[in-house]
Amino acid sequence: MDTLARRNIRFRFYDWFNNRWVYHSIFWFFFLLLLTIIETYNQKHTFLYALSNEIINVFFYALVVYFNLKYLIPNYLTKNKFLTYGGLLILSAVVITPLKVIVFFFKYGNSPEAQNGLIENLNWYFIFTFIIASASTLVSIVKDWVQQVTEKQQLQTQTMQSELRFLKSQINPHFLFNTLNNLYALTLKKSDKAPEIVIKLSEMMRYMLYECNEKRVLLSKEVNYIHNYLDLEKLRQGKNVDISFETDGEISEQTIAPLMFIPFLENSFKHGLSNQISKGFVDIRLSAERNKVYFFIENSKAEKLPQKDKNRPSGGIGLVNVHRRLNLLYPDSYELNIDDTPTTYAVNLYIELD
Repeated sequence: MDTLARRNIRFRFYDWFNNRWVYHSIFWFFFLLLLTIIETYNQKHTFLYALSNEIINVFFYALVVYFNLKYLIPNYLTKNKFLTYGGLLILSAVVITPLKVIVFFFKYGNSPEAQNGLIENLNWYFIFTFIIASASTLVSIVKDWVQQVTEKQQLQTQTMQSELRFLKSQINPHFLFNTLNNLYALTLKKSDKAPEIVIKLSEMMRYMLYECNEKRVLLSKEVNYIHNYLDLEKLRQGKNVDISFETDGEISEQTIAPLMFIPFLENSFKHGLSNQISKGFVDIRLSAERNKVYFFIENSKAEKLPQKDKNRPSGGIGLVNVHRRLNLLYPDSYELNIDDTPTTYAVNLYIELD
């Protein structure tokens, strides 16, 4: 039998076993078996005789349980009618118990002693029937609670994944838009740098399209992406900007959320250096440990930035996104500090990796 066939059999068995009537039937079967074994051992009856007695018991237990599950709980307990529910649950045990005793009374027709025992133990039969009904209520409450917690967790996970997909979709087109603008400017100038930009851009797009769809990527690949990004900026900026990128520590198997640092780079070049009149700088340092990463970026900026057009929407969505992503992906596991001075803008980011 091949692997696919075995997998299909497992799935069918799983679906079959999760059918409500199947696992309910399994429960009642083992409950019947347990009661039969107890009666056989305590009362010294034969197994078949004890089995016939416990079939009657289980029938009436199931009757009160399903009356509780299918009628009392949906119509009273879930609607917060607690007193009415409690009264009806007691009443159901009061009604079921005599009916069961009557059936046993006829079954023990040839044993007056057993019939007298039924009457003497009527209260105990009622108590045990009520306990069984109450236990079904407790199981139902616990089951509903677990289901609500599971559904809430699933909803939170789906919401988080949707937000992350949305936030990341804003990062990729933003960077692509900036790079294509740069490439367009160079092609107008017929610059020899244009083919090199195309190659770098193709490598970065391959990374974004085929590898950034994962929740985590290797830190080494993210560092390589930063190198490519900075190479493009060096080609575009020329000698007007001093760009440095240093790494420290062992970058090996650590993983991190993709494109986590790119908004800071975009912010440095778009909102900092784009307003520089004279020579500027971008200084980047990344230090990695086994489960920690430190990222630092500082850029120069003009002392007096040009006034923004109030009618033009702001393009600085990157830093807002990175705050959201950090809160979603690394809650209570990161520190982000921004130092904004008249002439420089610096970011210190510390992340505890998974």
